Amino acid sequence: MTSAADRLRSDEGRDTETMAGIDQALLADIGGTNARFARLDRNGIGSIERLKVADHASAELAIGEVVARHDVAADRAAAIIAVAGPVENGRAVLTNSNWQFDTAELKREFGFRTVHLLNDFEAQAWSLPALGAADLFQLGGKAAVAGAPMVVAGPGTGFGTACLVTNGTSRLALVTEAGHATLPVVSEREAAVIGHLRRQFGHVSIERVMSGPGLENLYRALAAVDGADVPERDAASITSRALDGSCSASRAALETFCGLLGTVCGNLALTFAARGGLYIAGGIAPRMADFLANSAFRERFDAKGRFQDYLREVPVNIVMRPDAGFLGLKTFLETNVVAGS
Repeated sequence: MTSAADRLRSDEGRDTETMAGIDQALLADIGGTNARFARLDRNGIGSIERLKVADHASAELAIGEVVARHDVAADRAAAIIAVAGPVENGRAVLTNSNWQFDTAELKREFGFRTVHLLNDFEAQAWSLPALGAADLFQLGGKAAVAGAPMVVAGPGTGFGTACLVTNGTSRLALVTEAGHATLPVVSEREAAVIGHLRRQFGHVSIERVMSGPGLENLYRALAAVDGADVPERDAASITSRALDGSCSASRAALETFCGLLGTVCGNLALTFAARGGLYIAGGIAPRMADFLANSAFRERFDAKGRFQDYLREVPVNIVMRPDAGFLGLKTFLETNVVAGS
């Protein structure tokens, strides 16, 4: 693939503010817990640096450190930043942190030629066509339908969803806030769990359960419904104890989590007619791929009554490639900034 810098040089005659003088980019994928950065130049994407969001008072302080450390020449660079939160009018606030972003302020403070903010799952959506078999863990279904919508969704610190649609030779990533829709349930036990959480939170969204903090909520709620006395655990401990079989309450929580995730992902596949595939991204699913494959996930994904045959055809994959978001940011740069579309 031609690098962004090479494509930029091939468009030297295009006299626009966005294009002028750009030969490198700062790429960032920023979630509620971790912020990752890399420099893109003619040699491709450089090494990825990870910072803890909680260790920095603001996005500007973190970006300033990275710009200096990676020798980014801001006056010749674009900044393409994916954030875990809604982006409106060039501004964003992380859903699970107080970091704020403003494209005009970032451009003014650091001198970037141009700054673009994307939702983090929008960046994931842009990566999908470039992912190969080695980047994915299959969870059933048949071959993807070429040109059909592709949906990426998944749990991490929050729950993100985006859809990539194709119109002829053009592609568009559709950003959603589906993670804040109401969580659906299919059994009396799940209804009892949601009832318990509703008394605590009021509205019980998908993200309230389908996320790292959500797994902790689910673990406690299941214990309350069962009248069980369980030790306090964080999401990492719940997952590890479930996977090694050392805690029955943790295993029950993770099994319930997988079933609910199947229902949610099946709904998303129907909502977007995702015959191009449903892809699970985020920080949780790759760590428990085998467990997810042997859970009720796929059964619940397909269990949509008259449309179960439709869904059985839809391929589902876990995105195992850790830098997929950066691949998406690079694709966005080449497609929407370099190409000027």
